[in-house]
Amino acid sequence: MPANLPIAYYEAEKRFRSAETPNEKVEALEEMLAVMPKHKGTDRLRADIRAKISKFSKEALKEKATAKKGGIYNIPKEGAGQVVMVGVPNAGKSQITSAVTATPSEVADYPFTTQNPHLGMMDFENVQIQLIDMPPITEESARPWFAALLRSADSLVLVVDLSTDPVEQMEQIIAKMEEFRVGLPGTDNRSERALYAKRGLIIGNKSDLDSSGTAFKALKDKYGKETKVLAASAKNGIDAELRKEILDTLNVIRVYTKEPGKKSDKNDPMVMQKGSTVYDAAESVHKDFRRGLKYALIWGSGKFDGQRIKRDHVLQDGDILELHT
Repeated sequence: MPANLPIAYYEAEKRFRSAETPNEKVEALEEMLAVMPKHKGTDRLRADIRAKISKFSKEALKEKATAKKGGIYNIPKEGAGQVVMVGVPNAGKSQITSAVTATPSEVADYPFTTQNPHLGMMDFENVQIQLIDMPPITEESARPWFAALLRSADSLVLVVDLSTDPVEQMEQIIAKMEEFRVGLPGTDNRSERALYAKRGLIIGNKSDLDSSGTAFKALKDKYGKETKVLAASAKNGIDAELRKEILDTLNVIRVYTKEPGKKSDKNDPMVMQKGSTVYDAAESVHKDFRRGLKYALIWGSGKFDGQRIKRDHVLQDGDILELHT
């Protein structure tokens, strides 16, 4: 199958070939990956580009010149996906991160508390999600590595303060993200530079200070058509709904396997992208399963429990599979 690469890909490829530093090479490669169409004809090329990104990212970490400018962070992904928390000073994203993970972030009532990325793992219904609490996305605090983390993340959570004009805060966040060529659906990007389209969630924090709900309504009316907008109060506690919405930004499902005559282990799901098939699940267990798979039985999205299904059956969240080779 032909790759059918767009003009933007070849322009980024030229920048890659002329790039002099590892950071410049990584940026060009990430742009090539972002504009490349996803189909079987580009699978090998995508894998090759990812390998080059990994190689040049490691080189960038070793460069002393880069380190003097503040360094570049290449944070390995863990769990079901990597979610980056983004906000302006004092919006409360550190409070939210602390509330949903077991790793406390530094929290204070004054701006710019978070000076470097803080990592934590959020557990929701036996799924582990990596959260990165970033410094405020402002001109003064955004580092050279900020763009790299936003672009490599699986999804973004934008946090604004409902007590101080959340729409204006969103405008600041969007403007800065556009500089980094990162976009989120429904945020009315004003330029064509946002080549890295991300799934995400908008959280209006400090809902306890928005008793009338006016600020939240303005935020939701402006940005809620394509992106989920939630109200929350880190001070009063975070509920399971917010954790579920963070999980949903990753566009994944949980699939369980079982052996014949035994129950499935609901504590150990396979986390897969939505749209995955029985074939994909078999490969996740082991490549030999996919190669030798004869049939599968399903509990969940079948017409009845234990139904024998085809290998191209599209799986749903919570499905249980019994694979037969």
